[in-house]
Amino acid sequence: MAGAASPAAGAGSVDSTAVLVERLIAEGRSVAVAESLTGGALLAELIRVPGASAVVRGGVVAYDTALKHSLLGVDAGLLAAAGPVDPAVASAMAEGVRAVAAVGGHPADWGVATTGVAGPDPQGAAPVGLVYVAVADAERTLVREHRFAGDRAAVRRQAVAAALALLADALDAFSAA
Repeated sequence: MAGAASPAAGAGSVDSTAVLVERLIAEGRSVAVAESLTGGALLAELIRVPGASAVVRGGVVAYDTALKHSLLGVDAGLLAAAGPVDPAVASAMAEGVRAVAAVGGHPADWGVATTGVAGPDPQGAAPVGLVYVAVADAERTLVREHRFAGDRAAVRRQAVAAALALLADALDAFSAA
């Protein structure tokens, strides 16, 4: 993963995903993911870390645009007007997955979402490499736009790394607030 050392990385390297999961465990905060272009890779990256089951609730792969509405509650009018590759859609996905991953009536503390175009072809007006990642907690939502270069696999890897980085940034920013 870009931005995260692999489990086979050399001695002394920092596994940023493991650090992130360990921080969630230490804070007692849960996370759920809603993925489109990453197709489960974000969830896979989180759960590759031993102990992740203490904080990772699960995820929804809403690859089909209609599932963003039916499973995650993204407004159908927004999807019709903006399409699936839009910052408001990413935000709604992150907010929606918190509720979808509720356990005992309690939503996940964090929702993380990815939506974009991995290629090889553009999607409507959205070019290949355009990706939105979003992170939501109970009070606020952050979304970032990215324009990644590379082939389909590279765009997807970069999207996973960007989503994890945004979650780490949100943990820092929201904890300080």
